[in-house]
Amino acid sequence: MGQSKKDAESLIKKYKLKIEPEAFTDIQEISDWYNEKQAGLGKKFQKTTIRQINSLNNNPQIYAIRYREIRCVMIKKFPYMAHFYINTKDNTVEVLAVYSTDRNPKIWTK
Repeated sequence: MGQSKKDAESLIKKYKLKIEPEAFTDIQEISDWYNEKQAGLGKKFQKTTIRQINSLNNNPQIYAIRYREIRCVMIKKFPYMAHFYINTKDNTVEVLAVYSTDRNPKIWTK
């Protein structure tokens, strides 16, 4: 062992994040829905979702492949998942959609 935390962190590959327009639309529509239910809840959903998505630039491989090379990260405190793909050629994490956990991801194709 003997490696310091800083040395270990430097070994973790950083990824660029790319959020597809469809995913931004998903986030906005979900936020609008939450704001209709309770003032400010949509903003909380947006902040939480963006925080979760931003965390993917450090170690996205910790999330299992769910289908067709697509991985998912759960949005904390909300019943949604961000569906993403790791593009190793471009060293990019591409967020493709944000879906409710009760929806079948097979409805979405890319």
